[in-house]
Amino acid sequence: MFFNIAWRNAKRNRSENLIYFLTMITAVAAFYIMLSLEKQDVIRFLAEIESDAVNRLLTTMMPAVYLCALLFVFFLVTFANKYQLECRSKELGLYLLFGMKRKRLFLQLLMEGLFTSILALCGGIVGGGFLSEIISLATSRLVGQDIISHQSSFSVSAVVWTVLGFMLVQAIALFILGGRLCRQEIHQLLYGEIAKKQKVGKTGGSIVTLILGTVLLLFAYWLVLNHFMAAGGAMLFLAVLLGIMGTILFIRGLARLLSLLAGSNKKKSTQGLYTFTLRQLQENIVNKFVSISVASLLMMLTIMLIADGSVRIMSSSDQLTRGASVYDFTISGEDQTVEQYLTSEKMAPYVSHVNRMETGVMKRPDGGLSSYMDWSLLRREIVHALPSNVEDPATQGAVSYEIDADNPASLNLLALIDTSGSAPYLLRASSYNQLLEASGEDTLTLNDNEAILYLNPDFFGSAQAEAEKLLNQIIGASQEKHLIYVDGQEFTLIPSVPMKGLTADRNIRIFTALIVSDNVFESYINPDSITVSWNFCIPKDRVEADGLMASIMEVNDILRPSGLVFESYLNNFGRQLFYIVSSSYTTLYMGFMLLIIACALLALQFLTQMQATKARYLTLSLLGARREQMKKSMHRQVLYYFLLPLGLACISGTVGLYVMQKYLSPSVASDAPFYLMASIMAGIVILILAVYAIAVARTADREIAKLNWKPNS
Repeated sequence: MFFNIAWRNAKRNRSENLIYFLTMITAVAAFYIMLSLEKQDVIRFLAEIESDAVNRLLTTMMPAVYLCALLFVFFLVTFANKYQLECRSKELGLYLLFGMKRKRLFLQLLMEGLFTSILALCGGIVGGGFLSEIISLATSRLVGQDIISHQSSFSVSAVVWTVLGFMLVQAIALFILGGRLCRQEIHQLLYGEIAKKQKVGKTGGSIVTLILGTVLLLFAYWLVLNHFMAAGGAMLFLAVLLGIMGTILFIRGLARLLSLLAGSNKKKSTQGLYTFTLRQLQENIVNKFVSISVASLLMMLTIMLIADGSVRIMSSSDQLTRGASVYDFTISGEDQTVEQYLTSEKMAPYVSHVNRMETGVMKRPDGGLSSYMDWSLLRREIVHALPSNVEDPATQGAVSYEIDADNPASLNLLALIDTSGSAPYLLRASSYNQLLEASGEDTLTLNDNEAILYLNPDFFGSAQAEAEKLLNQIIGASQEKHLIYVDGQEFTLIPSVPMKGLTADRNIRIFTALIVSDNVFESYINPDSITVSWNFCIPKDRVEADGLMASIMEVNDILRPSGLVFESYLNNFGRQLFYIVSSSYTTLYMGFMLLIIACALLALQFLTQMQATKARYLTLSLLGARREQMKKSMHRQVLYYFLLPLGLACISGTVGLYVMQKYLSPSVASDAPFYLMASIMAGIVILILAVYAIAVARTADREIAKLNWKPNS
């Protein structure tokens, strides 16, 4: 009997309160998606090439995310169960009135919660598994560029931890809420608590509250836009506090304006329950203005996090292109050993465009001179190209250079020349010609009195194009034919030469260098500084047949047992991909969790308030109102109740996105896809809110339909 009652009640509650049950399923699905991260295609791919970083992500960062998810799910479950139990208050009071013991009632609530939890777990795990597969496929195509093979992302361990975590928070929530409900007196359960009189305040005070909230919000926007990192981040912290206070005061003050609006339009006061709708909405805001403010802040964070995470993934195709990279592998070791291995029967089918590249720094004179290198003429021309508001750093005493895309190109070039100093790196022209040949570019012919100023594209990043353009302009426009001197001899700089990466991975140790003829290289190189790198590409026909990444991974497996020190393009690719995935996955997950909490909070708070005031609709029926009128009134209340926090969140979120674009990720956010993806994500947020609003409206319609109407209604 006990089991049957619990099962029947759980079944009825799921059908009558669909929002409650769907919230449980959503919580489970979100839990599972986060815990099954290690089975995602991209993460499995990264585990093969960046195993240490992935292990740190899964063992250090993910437990923290798991605890945050537990907290989020606890709030979701608590809101859902609170609404569910308040709706059943009269039913539970009748159980006690008919003689059921409080302990038995408490156990019945736990049993009902267990049945609902099991079904929610089944639905959530199935839904989460389906979504996890879609996410795995989508991200592998977006960031993997069709190079990552798909495998099932189903995770048994994720299922186990999802069940344990969800059942734990469900049990805690039911213990807290069920225990509090069972301690209430029977008359409180049957008739509810005496409604508290809502003090909306005087008109003048409410308008002052609204104005104060608006001023605080505007001041917070001004602070974060103009003083983002001032005072070591203290101004940002102040802006956040002012923004929270401003949001709460703005929404609280708005309630009184609704009251004024309800009484100001006499023509509409008796049409379509106009006044009743605004009065109801005003009372909802007065009762729940803190909850509405919290929901608005959560929506603002959602817009920022989802837009940022999605843009990072969408823009990753540009960040993960080969760009200036040419070689697939770089090997270090004794020349004879490396050469024999690369020409062996095992490796020969995988090797093309072998290039033994020597690099080193220029030696110093034996006499009194400090350097063979004289940059003075070139440096003078670059200083002339500085903007009028930028001074030569060498005239400012202590010099500290920082190469940045936001700097003028002339300042970046000065940084390279001044840091290279008296002993710049030298590159053989023959080695660089082999590099150009491997990339399909035209080779060069350098005389002994000619040189090329090499700019490392891996180091310069987005500043590379502007620096090259300025350098070529200076070389072409200079009246001096010779801009540099080596050992007192004039050297001509050759412009417009393609800049390519010197090794397979990031050759960041060489920021800039002089490409000189082999004779000059041998005459001025410091023999103790020479490093040798053996570079090669995988043959084009093999790449076309098997794909670049599959071919690289195959060669990786061959090279590992050789004992040679090597690096591949995959290391660079994997490093960039790891940064993108670890940041974007986390921000997207947190963003959607906050959105679901905000939606559930608004929906359940509105329905709770509706339960407390639904008798008013019966009174309206007695006064002659039609059912269609009351439904339209309810729908308008739901619409305005959701639009109020969303509108404020969109304004604050727009400011937040602009700040992120300006200060945190200008290179990512300045691209056109940023605005497109921000718009798409805003549409997704609005769509999810609309789904919740429609569900709330339909649930409210069913509650109104249960009332005892007049026979002619």
